[in-house]
Amino acid sequence: MIAPAPFLLAGFSFASPWLLLGLLLIPLGVVAYLLVQMRRPKYAVRFTNLDLLANVVERTPGWRRHLPAALYVLAIGALVLALARPERNTRIPKEEATVILVMDVSGSMLATDVQPTRLAAAQEAAITLIDRLPDKFRVSLVSFSTGVTVNIAPTDDHEAVKEAVLQLRSKGGTAMGDAMMAALDLARPQEPAAIPGTTPTPTPAPRATNGGAIAAEELPVVVVLLSDGANTAGSAQPLDAAAEARDLNVPFFTVAVGTQEGVAEVEDNAGRLRRVRVPPDEETLKQVAETTGAKFFAAPTEQELKSVYSELGSRIGYDTEKREVTYWFAGMGAALVLVAGGLSLAWFNRFP
Repeated sequence: MIAPAPFLLAGFSFASPWLLLGLLLIPLGVVAYLLVQMRRPKYAVRFTNLDLLANVVERTPGWRRHLPAALYVLAIGALVLALARPERNTRIPKEEATVILVMDVSGSMLATDVQPTRLAAAQEAAITLIDRLPDKFRVSLVSFSTGVTVNIAPTDDHEAVKEAVLQLRSKGGTAMGDAMMAALDLARPQEPAAIPGTTPTPTPAPRATNGGAIAAEELPVVVVLLSDGANTAGSAQPLDAAAEARDLNVPFFTVAVGTQEGVAEVEDNAGRLRRVRVPPDEETLKQVAETTGAKFFAAPTEQELKSVYSELGSRIGYDTEKREVTYWFAGMGAALVLVAGGLSLAWFNRFP
């Protein structure tokens, strides 16, 4: 039997939407209640001794007379919704994944357009991201300037990664493409070595904790690339690395740090310090994210950078899953019935 298409209502979908026709009972019940109320004066006139009636009934119940009925109507609505088996999208923590942080530590990261410096703000924001990841997630840290360093291989020791992030220092150029290739080397499943004279059968690599590459069965892998400048060093080009990442199904979320007016003191070929403008290369970072099926973030200030990492933590650390929430509406309906019955007993000595 083919399941019916979900019927959307106020953010919820329903596995059995045809049962929502039961909501038609609500207007019918309201009409019936109004008809009963309209007939009340006729029955009151039958009590011919009106002076005695005034002494028997001290005061009319007013709005209290209608409140239990209104609660019963709401209860019917909640119970009908429960019968239709409501469902809602819920964020569920992912069981396991690997996040590779690729951080630019070139000399331009000493610019102070993001307070106190671009690097210091990026370090604080990276720690924010790590704190938002589930405990089972493994994290790796790759830093790059003129060269590339794998500071921490994939590990579930988040404290070790945060300590390594705080130890980063800025100097040199920007080998972004090489750093992306290093991240892909960590993400690429490892195959067993071939034995001469045999045909190797691919098998999952063993789990890597404090060293080694990521095992095949432990994908997905997500890379977060943070940089503030154009590729100026290394042999690989960022867009070529992005194309390889797309083939490996490894998304690169990219974050541009700094403003277009940022200035930093960098060392020239003669060893002298010069003040130069260091705008982030947003266009390349956008193309990297788009090519790999991820998203680009611009983060010109410290606060915005932290919010970017917070959003990334939510995107990376959770899946969206549709879950049935029938018990919400069933519980609400039962509670409304109990409240309406309690008020009717307390005020009018009858149920209902």
